[in-house]
Amino acid sequence: MAHIIPFRGTLYDPATVGSVHDVVAPPYDIIDAAGQKALHDRHPQNIIRLELGVDQPGDNSSHNRYTRAAATLRDWLKSGALKRDAQPALYYHTIEYQPPSSNAGAPNKVLRGFLVTTKLEPLDSGHIYPHENTRAAAKTDRLNLIEACKANFSPIWLLYSDPQNAVLGLLENAVKGKPARIDFQDDAGCRQRLWAVTDPAVLNQIIGMMQSKPLFIADGHHRYETALNYQRSRRQQAGSPSGLQPYDGVLMLLAPLEDPGLTVLPTHRVTTTPLPSYESIKALLGDKFEFKEFPFTAGTRAAVRAQFIEALRTNGRTVPTFGLAVNGKDCYATLALLPAHRPSAQASPRARLDVSLLQQFVVPALCPTQQDQEAIVYTKDDDEALDWAANGTGTGALLLNATKVGEVRAVATAGERMPHKSTYFYPKPLTGLVINVMEG
Repeated sequence: MAHIIPFRGTLYDPATVGSVHDVVAPPYDIIDAAGQKALHDRHPQNIIRLELGVDQPGDNSSHNRYTRAAATLRDWLKSGALKRDAQPALYYHTIEYQPPSSNAGAPNKVLRGFLVTTKLEPLDSGHIYPHENTRAAAKTDRLNLIEACKANFSPIWLLYSDPQNAVLGLLENAVKGKPARIDFQDDAGCRQRLWAVTDPAVLNQIIGMMQSKPLFIADGHHRYETALNYQRSRRQQAGSPSGLQPYDGVLMLLAPLEDPGLTVLPTHRVTTTPLPSYESIKALLGDKFEFKEFPFTAGTRAAVRAQFIEALRTNGRTVPTFGLAVNGKDCYATLALLPAHRPSAQASPRARLDVSLLQQFVVPALCPTQQDQEAIVYTKDDDEALDWAANGTGTGALLLNATKVGEVRAVATAGERMPHKSTYFYPKPLTGLVINVMEG
């Protein structure tokens, strides 16, 4: 079901640009304005100039950040800053990292996968499954970029099932004993390594093995739907040509669902509009949740916070449980959903998710208007969420436990979509390690 297509990747040439560390970037949608400027300032060939350019006074339909990105891409290809590989390849990729919020001294994890182009399939085809809803504005931005540049700068991250590790086993054997083509530590402290695998026999084996596997989008729903829209537009312009065209594929990082190096983090909600008082919140939610309180003083805050988070994680293994902090209240609370309100075993996979229950019972009570809900901000970091609530950046914090990979798969295969910001797969693949420049 997965039609993967080895391709001639376009990579930075270290002989021209220097360290690859200085020219790659995190995914565009987690870069804030300060990060965008820092990457622009870091190196004149940083990928940010292509992936997330800066608007300028006087921009119009023919001169804007998208047309500048296209011109810059042409310049870098011409100058040799970017070079296209001579042979089609799969790019075996590992990311060694320390999971966020892990204890000091905890062992590192290693995410393993491979970069490749994969044939685009409609999302109702049963071949590629989404799990989250998308928003129109982000897709318009990405479509403008792909139309101007005819390239994919960052991979869409998808998961496939391979409990025997057969696919990565082949790739690992193919690169065994060979130095990585790219090897550096990124800004987040992750060790990024990449090998190109070009042996036709290995490539053909993996193509055959992947054909029976459905794919599940972990990260990049907007970019996948954008690629489908771009494909549709190009095929209409070309009169529906036969055979695969360059725009029929999109750059992906494919990783196994069963990989122990895969981490899913929760996406906490921080409210920024006025909340009811803590006592009023208890009155509003007390018929549905059992509150357990963790009061603290300035001197005990750190120790109590650790106890609170541990209770949230432990209780959440068996009962839908959320964490609550309200600005000005020196108390954390866990909210365990009472049995009468827990979804039945017959409920849909989406209805059983913690994030769905939060959106059903808690968010409307605390943020009753659409404006309130759109003002919510998100973070994957426990401490950041609680600190924002404490220091007034937000008015309150709602902490969740992470969605499990198996739950993502169940929702996707049931044809359902999770609420917005339900998952945070980690670590995110970087932008600019391998680029898919399309022709035609």
